[in-house]
Formats: sequence, C-alpha cells, structure tokens
Amino acid sequence: MPDKEPKRKLTYRDAGLDLDLYEQSLASMPPLLKRTHTPRVLDGFGGFASLFSLDYNSRLFARNYRHPVLVSCTDGVGSKLKIATLMNKFDTVASTW
Repeated sequence: MPDKEPKRKLTYRDAGLDLDLYEQSLASMPPLLKRTHTPRVLDGFGGFASLFSLDYNSRLFARNYRHPVLVSCTDGVGSKLKIATLMNKFDTVASTW
C-alpha cells in the first residue's frame, strides 16, 4: 500500500487573509480613530468591541439605569465564508445573540 502524501497545512493567506497588510492597516488607524473620540468613549482602540457611555440623565433612560453603556462589536467572516464555500455548508457561518 503506497504511503499517503502528507496534507499541506493551510495558512491564513490560503483563506485570503494577508496578515502583513492587516498589520499595516491596523497601524494606520489610531490617528484616524482618535479624531472620533469623546469623553464618553470608555476604551481605547483594539479588539473587536468598543464601549460608549450613554447619557444616563436622558429621559430615554428613565428606568434609573446606573450607567448605561452601548457596546458595539465587529468580527469579520472572511475566512469563515471561504471555508463554508469550500464545504458548501453555510448554516454554521453566522451566529446571532
């Protein structure tokens, strides 16, 4: 029985992600993002989420919230979609919460 050829390890680049370009893009973002910051931004740049302090004196928050915070989150699905396409299986790509 002939030996099976070892499988080649997949890389991020195989999935369409250029990590060098990603790092360059991240490095250029902080000066642009700092222009949008106000005292209500609760966290710095980085990660996949940001926190923004809402106006707790507003009538909108009349339920006596102590410190309402808006959390925004992003997560790219590029490599997940590439794998889903290769597998022809799309029911596991996205999640909702």
